[in-house]
Amino acid sequence: MKLCLISLGCSKNSADSENLIGLLEASGVEVVGDVDEADVALVNTCGFIQSAVEESVNAILDLELLKEQGKLKKIGVVGCLVNRYGDELKHELPSVDVWAKAEEWGLVVRSLGLIPEANPARGMLPETKPWSRYLKVGEGCDTFCSYCTIPSIRGRARSIGIPKLSAMALDLAENGAREICLVGQDLTIYGRDLYGEPRLKELLAVLDRELPRDVWIRLLYLHPSRIDERFIDFVAGHDRILSYLDIPVQHIDPMILKRMNRPADEEHIRRIFSYARKADPYFALRTTVMVGFPGETETQFSKVLNFLEHAMIDRVGAFVFSPEEGTPAAAMEDRVSPEIGEARYRRLMELQSEISLERQKLFVKKNLRVLVDEMDEEDGTAWGRSYREAPEVDGLIAISGGTALEEGQFVEVRITDAAEHDLFAEIAGE
Repeated sequence: MKLCLISLGCSKNSADSENLIGLLEASGVEVVGDVDEADVALVNTCGFIQSAVEESVNAILDLELLKEQGKLKKIGVVGCLVNRYGDELKHELPSVDVWAKAEEWGLVVRSLGLIPEANPARGMLPETKPWSRYLKVGEGCDTFCSYCTIPSIRGRARSIGIPKLSAMALDLAENGAREICLVGQDLTIYGRDLYGEPRLKELLAVLDRELPRDVWIRLLYLHPSRIDERFIDFVAGHDRILSYLDIPVQHIDPMILKRMNRPADEEHIRRIFSYARKADPYFALRTTVMVGFPGETETQFSKVLNFLEHAMIDRVGAFVFSPEEGTPAAAMEDRVSPEIGEARYRRLMELQSEISLERQKLFVKKNLRVLVDEMDEEDGTAWGRSYREAPEVDGLIAISGGTALEEGQFVEVRITDAAEHDLFAEIAGE
């Protein structure tokens, strides 16, 4: 059996897809990267927001058409969309052969007429770069933001134990990983369900001690309310734990934060970002901001712009509020019009473009250690990332004269120029 797995959505979904691929391969399935080569195709869906739902549905419809044309024998739908809309989907899409919720990977294998193997090795998606891998520390979320569907889709927070995560990280390193990105809905609550209190620092200390010295550890998705000065000092004090924190604030105004069901502590948010800047002016900070939340006034939106200017955040992901079915925020009054939401989004991103460029220019004439991601053999340029660039979401560093470099290796470069998203460099010493 030749099977193609289409993985949509976030990095956590990518980790899920690779676990499923490992189980499929251990069960005797040949996983291929092109649906045209496959007998069976599965799509691991995302159901977080409506745009992701639409992307997932379109991918399913494409597979349905291929099955109708006789190009696929079976098709399957797995993951978050099934968790959120499973009964409706099964009624609307009777030609789908395999249905499974997120993490029901054994059911997928059994639905294909195979017997799941115990303790399979993790697989890899065709697009995965083996030197940069995601390690999911748990599942679900206990925060219950009023706009978010994750708790209803994925359930309450469930952590993976430290010994198992350590073994998983070592396995990734043994298979070529030079960067391990820890992901979860919120890393700051890691371990609370297992140990009675969060144990993220303990997990990081174990990984720092046990992983080979040439492996980076990157932290993604940290709730600001549980980040303090001691945690920032902890990260800054460990060389292999990159000085890069992804702390989605969503907003800064206390009233909007309260309506979002997030801690309404503007002072704390401002303080931790300011502390990170003072602890290390080159600390890489990323955040996510939502505009157009119900009730947001122009004054409240302006506070977000003020925060970005003062915090000098390296990179910002922004999006306009989307009223997701079943969430408390979807029923809130005082809805901001889509036109105003889009206009605020554009204003925010224009400001952030200026801030990002200013931050980028700080690194001109400085040396950075870069992990090479890809090569352009035509012009001899190598593209890579330093501690400041997370895979997929941030910019890249273009290294001129990189023909002798190899993908997956570390190289010391000297930054020669800066743009809003990307940096330009030459190999240090040349």
